[in-house]
Amino acid sequence: MTQSPWQPISPEKPVRAAREPLTRERIVDAAMRVLVEQGYEAVSMRKVASALGTGPASLYAHVANKKELDQLLVDRAAQDMKLPETPDPERWQEQLKDAMRELLRVMRANPGVARAAIGQVPLGERALLSTERILGILKAGNLPDQAAAWAVDLIPLYVTAIAFEESVQGAAGWTEADVETFVAGLRNFFASLPADRYPLTIALAAPLTSGATTDARFEFGLTVIVAGLAALSETP
Repeated sequence: MTQSPWQPISPEKPVRAAREPLTRERIVDAAMRVLVEQGYEAVSMRKVASALGTGPASLYAHVANKKELDQLLVDRAAQDMKLPETPDPERWQEQLKDAMRELLRVMRANPGVARAAIGQVPLGERALLSTERILGILKAGNLPDQAAAWAVDLIPLYVTAIAFEESVQGAAGWTEADVETFVAGLRNFFASLPADRYPLTIALAAPLTSGATTDARFEFGLTVIVAGLAALSETP
């Protein structure tokens, strides 16, 4: 049988797109998205793997476990911190306050990172660089070595606690009216307490509930911490 010279062209078979290689950077990207969108409790190796379209086992070639993933999330947030590279002995107290404000800004921009940071010693490269720069500010203030070493632990602990409290209260999405309603209710509760048992709480009901719509309470903490450190300075 003579074969026809005409060969019909068969439809092209769909070519599956090459899967993007899995890297630690992509894993942290996906984990950060889960963290910001769904909260810290939603972050798991299984959830992150699902977001990447793979299985949890494939993640372990790049990230040892959930604890290391927490470290990587903290380190990712730390890359956004803008800290002075050159400490100024004449302005070290203000530089230290600015560094604490910057730390809070970064944690607020990455909801859930504060929870990942609690109980961690930040060992990532960018987190360590932030620690190094804060130590530089403290030493510019001529603090004793031990005071500077403990202060660089105390400072993130205070800021992390503030950011964590904001996240667990669920108040991040509150309007100013929501906050004022909450504060008014709390103030009324204090005022209604038995006067014979809580005289000072009643007398200070207004100050106890002030500053909820601003960063006044956070700034008060900065003032207390920096003033205390300044008192330890060895500068005459």
